[in-house]
Amino acid sequence: MNSETRQRALITGASSGIGRETAIAFAQAGMDVALVARSQDKLQALASELAELGVNAKTYVIDLSQIDALKTALQSLLADFGAVSILVNNAGMGYTGSLADMPLEDWQTLMDLNLTSALLTMQAVIPAMRTQGHGIILNVASIAAHNAFPTWGAYSASKAGLVTLSRVLGAEENEHGIRVMTVSPGAVNTPLWDTETVQADFERSHMLTPAIVAQTILHAVQLPDSAVINEITLMPSGGAL
Repeated sequence: MNSETRQRALITGASSGIGRETAIAFAQAGMDVALVARSQDKLQALASELAELGVNAKTYVIDLSQIDALKTALQSLLADFGAVSILVNNAGMGYTGSLADMPLEDWQTLMDLNLTSALLTMQAVIPAMRTQGHGIILNVASIAAHNAFPTWGAYSASKAGLVTLSRVLGAEENEHGIRVMTVSPGAVNTPLWDTETVQADFERSHMLTPAIVAQTILHAVQLPDSAVINEITLMPSGGAL
């Protein structure tokens, strides 16, 4: 498959965890990938690894939480990389804390990254997808969107918003050939658990691996045009997390 016929995908949060494994899975399937994250070093290391698979992997250092600058950054990315037929919105942050005591600034930061940046990224790719007459948008949500986990209220609200946003966008864009899907995994062993905003102590060996989630994402986007998975709930077999 040459570069003119390969599928082209944009993956946010690509430097680690689910995003990194999804980029590898896509490259192994012969897709060119635009890699978005904040760490140039991690992105470049990944791009070099993917280049060995014979695909075009380009890096874009973008802080998706900087909402005011995001539209311009995404326009520049697409002008450089070209139109994509697949978008994976994976970037996000975890947060634990009581809703009653949560500072408004923390709430806004969480919503900007987990929800608003996903909307802006989708808005950036939709015009070309409409022109192409097809496209896939896959948003990575969480089982927390559907469950009431104490101290995870703000995170749960952001992911529930992403699930609903996906459903409505799918209904709006279906006539243009754009399919919108959501993957809601249970606990995944990613660097999210090591961040300062998450205070939780779970047995990480019982969690899903990022590679398992990535393979699920790959399977979803490879469905024929006549099928769409509105939402996949993916749980660890060792127990509900």
